[in-house]
Amino acid sequence: MPVRIALVLTAIVLGTTPLSALPAAAGPANDYPTAARADYVIACMASNGQSHIVMEKCACSIDAIADRITYDDYTAIETVKVMADMPGERAGIFRSSGWAKDLMDRFRQAQVAADRQCF
Repeated sequence: MPVRIALVLTAIVLGTTPLSALPAAAGPANDYPTAARADYVIACMASNGQSHIVMEKCACSIDAIADRITYDDYTAIETVKVMADMPGERAGIFRSSGWAKDLMDRFRQAQVAADRQCF
């Protein structure tokens, strides 16, 4: 796990201000690394079809999400998703805590808005 993600998650677990309570930093739309965008598009195409049209819609979707959620928050969201799917008591904090639910709700809202815009 990259150090930045570990530090963010540690701060959240220790009770400091969760990311969802911080104002969203207005960064450039292209601050997501190409690999992160490609991963999203590949997963989106796996769910929606393997055509060129779907690829364009999925690329539009990650661009729309990037306009709404900073890359730092996106990496925290991805970490929460992975950790919540892990079995055991320690991963329970990622399934049941309010800050994790708020973060996931924020992502779902951005994804719904992106779907409306692109699909």
